[in-house]
Amino acid sequence: MTTHRTPRRRGLVGVIVAAALVATAFTAASAPAAAEEEPIPAVPGYPAPTDHTQQAYDPEDDFTSRWTRADARQLKAMSDPTAPSRENSMPEEFTMPTIPQDFPDMSNGQVWVWDTWTLTEGNADQPSFKGWEVIFSLVADRNLGFDDRHTYARLGYFFRKAGIPAEERPENGGWTYGGLVFPDGASGAIFEDQSFSHQTEWSGSTRIFDGNKLRIFYTAVAFYRDAAGQDIKPADPRIVQSEGRIFADENGVWMTGFRDQHELLVPDGTYYQTKDQNPFVNFRDPFTFEDPAHPGKTFMVFEGNTGGVRDQVECTAEDLGYRPEDLQGENPLGEVPVGEGVPGGPPEIPADANLRMGNVGLAVADNKALTEWHFLPPILSANCVTDQTERPQIYIKDGKYYIFTISHRSTFAPGIDGPEGVYGFVGDGVRSDFQPVNRGSGLALGSPSNLNFAVGFPFAPDFNQHPGQFQAYSHYVMPDGLVQSFIDTIGTSEDFRRGGTLAPTVRVNIDGDDVTVDREYGDNGLGAYADIPANTVWPVPDTPDPRPIP
Repeated sequence: MTTHRTPRRRGLVGVIVAAALVATAFTAASAPAAAEEEPIPAVPGYPAPTDHTQQAYDPEDDFTSRWTRADARQLKAMSDPTAPSRENSMPEEFTMPTIPQDFPDMSNGQVWVWDTWTLTEGNADQPSFKGWEVIFSLVADRNLGFDDRHTYARLGYFFRKAGIPAEERPENGGWTYGGLVFPDGASGAIFEDQSFSHQTEWSGSTRIFDGNKLRIFYTAVAFYRDAAGQDIKPADPRIVQSEGRIFADENGVWMTGFRDQHELLVPDGTYYQTKDQNPFVNFRDPFTFEDPAHPGKTFMVFEGNTGGVRDQVECTAEDLGYRPEDLQGENPLGEVPVGEGVPGGPPEIPADANLRMGNVGLAVADNKALTEWHFLPPILSANCVTDQTERPQIYIKDGKYYIFTISHRSTFAPGIDGPEGVYGFVGDGVRSDFQPVNRGSGLALGSPSNLNFAVGFPFAPDFNQHPGQFQAYSHYVMPDGLVQSFIDTIGTSEDFRRGGTLAPTVRVNIDGDDVTVDREYGDNGLGAYADIPANTVWPVPDTPDPRPIP
């Protein structure tokens, strides 16, 4: 009996494609219809995944695709139940190669570095600027403990000469830290309540316009805590835009401006949960793009939680997604089981599954300055699957639209288990009935993990876990399927090293609903550290800019 679907290989298309969104002549209207295929069969002992059509809808439509529990349970179904302690239990073709523990530090000891993104055009190509590659990262002072960095995060930037092959660069990637982007106090000015104890800058994206104009879209968060570090009232997350200028000469890159901050979006409580509905709300990580199927419009995807009061939003049959009469399924709490009176009939879903209500939100700009936006319904919900759909991106390839997002093993709902890493979904438009990639599971690129053993924590790995379980996180998919991430923790419980620097770049082959690690890239799949190449040149004269007077 066949227990796993064999991934289909359709051949790698050897062209550079843009991360998150690629300029393409294809549109949703002309995109090829989803191939007629037999439903993915169930693995014995597990339910079958939900059927998804990949059909496109208008972005303004109220259709929201679902990453269902039936889909996400395929993660455990593809895990090897016999994998011993400290071995990877997940399929190798979906697993990032293990990173060595003796990794270099890209900042040379200046700052902790984690979530990182590139300078991008509207179609998400990654241009160099006057001969320099530029990236933006969340950074924090190295005097802080690594796990204290989140509430003190600032937005920093790095630059390096473009066009130098990886083998000719220093091992740490050859980046120079340029410093902080925003003036002190600028990102906190948007909060009406200035009594916050801490105010921080979280992830987003950066677009270049009209010569040297930059617009940075990011998440500003205010924390209200007492001297003991306990919340007095919920943290306040907001999506914000700030405009500045980029300059360069033969010695490097610098930036000015970014003092004015434009609040774009706060959760509405209907589509997207508010801090009052859920003090642990996730609302962050804006990524803006232009959809070739809808010229003249600029869209944004972001991480959200489904609107409603925490613990009062229930898991629906649509969130579960089981096929009729699937006795490996589950039933919403309080409902009569499908197999009532039949031994082994479907159980109710585990308690507290409804506390995990992640989604991928969508918004559209109302003006050319991109300072006014309105919400659209989410394009993907992960209700009762996971609480976090971090750093979502839209990526177009061969007329197909992909959502790539990331999630933690620890944020999955009870009854769901899967590795840290990238999760992917494919459809025919920016709003589609998205199909989870790779056997219907959604897993696109996971860190090595053993689902037979406990998770542990980055600061305290479980004894039985693979040393690479926490090796990489906050992945960002770039042109040509390149993927960068940051190092969190590498090693076993008695011998581990914390990260705070960028990981080796890897590459994935994106082919329909199959996304697999390219083992021919780099050294058996591991490329150079922090290798984030530009794939185009920004069209400005390379005349050096005059340096400001100190």
